[in-house]
Amino acid sequence: MELFENCIVGKIKVRDRIIRSATHDGLADPSHEGPSEELIRRYVFMAQNDVGCIIQGYAIVSPDGRSNYPRCLGFFNPDSAPMYRKLVERVHAAGAPIVAQLAHCGRQTSSKAIGVKKIAPTAKRHLLYPDKARAMTPEDIRRVENDFISAIVKAKEYGYDGVQLHLAHGYLLHDFISENGNKRKDEYGGCTENRLRIVKEIIVGARKKVGDYPIWVKLSANDKRSKGMRTPYAVEVAKLLEKYGVDAIEVSCGSVQDGMNTMRSKRFPMDAIFAYREPVASLPRVLNRVTLALAKLVNPLIPQPKPLELFNVPAAYEIKKAVSLDLIVVGGITDVADMKKIVENGVSAVSMCRPFICEPNFARKLKEGTATKSRCIMCNCCGLVIEKEPTRCLMGKVHYPLKKRGEE
Repeated sequence: MELFENCIVGKIKVRDRIIRSATHDGLADPSHEGPSEELIRRYVFMAQNDVGCIIQGYAIVSPDGRSNYPRCLGFFNPDSAPMYRKLVERVHAAGAPIVAQLAHCGRQTSSKAIGVKKIAPTAKRHLLYPDKARAMTPEDIRRVENDFISAIVKAKEYGYDGVQLHLAHGYLLHDFISENGNKRKDEYGGCTENRLRIVKEIIVGARKKVGDYPIWVKLSANDKRSKGMRTPYAVEVAKLLEKYGVDAIEVSCGSVQDGMNTMRSKRFPMDAIFAYREPVASLPRVLNRVTLALAKLVNPLIPQPKPLELFNVPAAYEIKKAVSLDLIVVGGITDVADMKKIVENGVSAVSMCRPFICEPNFARKLKEGTATKSRCIMCNCCGLVIEKEPTRCLMGKVHYPLKKRGEE
């Protein structure tokens, strides 16, 4: 396989094997949670610059699954349909396919943000979203399944080339398939098949309505949670997903409570944490700065996940040995030589998040040979700015006015 070739990945025709991995852009229209004109322009620019395929930032399938990140996309408001259709039409006109990532945040949000008690497979607290979730009833499960199925149907109607179910990063479906998040004693918990039952029922239900429409998943092959995802278990999961009719798996890792595991860096981005993450962002100005100075002193002593690059590639290779469906791998991939080696070893495509935040025209630079490696320094400031503002590259320098309510 060649990196820069027209090919089929997960039943979708792509113009090269470089995929923009789903990234929360924080650019939904506030009135109907569909894509704003600014988001459309961002995607069109990437499409014009030779990205093989765009996986849209996650769109929430149920009102009670909303993210507490501002301006997150939603797929449940019929008023947003015209903007989704416009997005797809313009990305297609620019030459790229686009996939809708679909998600439910589960306990990885706050009840205050969504206006009702949040739900999860098991009544359990989250390290960073401490209000306790309510355990889902069988009726809740059927409702959420139907919401996912309805969203898949809508994606096809809107013209998306396929969908991606978010089974990673601590969101609801990840919690269902992981023993860490799923302590249920009914038919949705216990053995691997039971923990995947909700995913199976979503896929089977969707297939009855959309036929062989491409359905991908994003899977955390590993996380740092106790009794969480590990590669051997991810291989079992992948085998079942193939059996259930999934067309491609994007191999990722981690959950939000893992810290900087999914997006790795040498140090925690303390300036960004104290500017954008609550509750420290709302500390009085003087206390914020004093606490930040102390945090910077201890930051070098805080161990970070290793390695910093290509950290999901070994898991992708192990999964590839067990399944015949297309695999995509994300995580610390920045160098074109590494990309070529990955696809030569049988992985169908590479996907990236941070390099495209840093350089939306990165794919074209690689294709034309004007760059061989991303300018991204993996500072991870972009992973914090999303908590208050649209996603952007800060290149390690946080210029954010630490203003509090009432300050001018």
